[in-house]
Amino acid sequence: MTKRMRDNKGFTLIELLIVVAIIGIIAAIAIPGLLRARMAGNEASAIGSLRAINSGEAAFSSSCAGGGYATTLGQLYAAPAGSTGFISPDLSVDPTIKSGYTVTLAVGSTATVVMLAAKTCNTNADAVATYFAKASPVTFSGTGSRHFGTDERGTIFQDTTNTALTAATLAIAGTINPVQ
Repeated sequence: MTKRMRDNKGFTLIELLIVVAIIGIIAAIAIPGLLRARMAGNEASAIGSLRAINSGEAAFSSSCAGGGYATTLGQLYAAPAGSTGFISPDLSVDPTIKSGYTVTLAVGSTATVVMLAAKTCNTNADAVATYFAKASPVTFSGTGSRHFGTDERGTIFQDTTNTALTAATLAIAGTINPVQ
């Protein structure tokens, strides 16, 4: 009886290693692009949050506070009787962590009281002459690579260095520029 050689069908170890190496190279190329896309999405969300705060502050100022502004996200979220708040529930707590950014609202450069809390439509807190909102990445260069800030002017500013914006730094030229 003669021994027949078996028909070996399938892949050799070398062929499998080559396929794994190719998959590894493709993954190494794709992952940084995915991380950049995620950071860009986080930054777009932060800008959107600040735009929502600016819109909410404008509505609060004109209809509720006699020209004054809210100084906390909770105050801006609080609804007047028989109505809804001025911002969405995802921004109702100060500070709020949303899409890799910490969003906060505070008194701006002037803490002058424009209207006492009891006279505002939601009786939550005093309305003041200025406000300052900022969005800072939770992890710089991880969840975002820009810090954002805005105030009663309604312009959103950005800083590309790892320095959180303040009400005072919005007026300083250099790395702080309006978002285009």
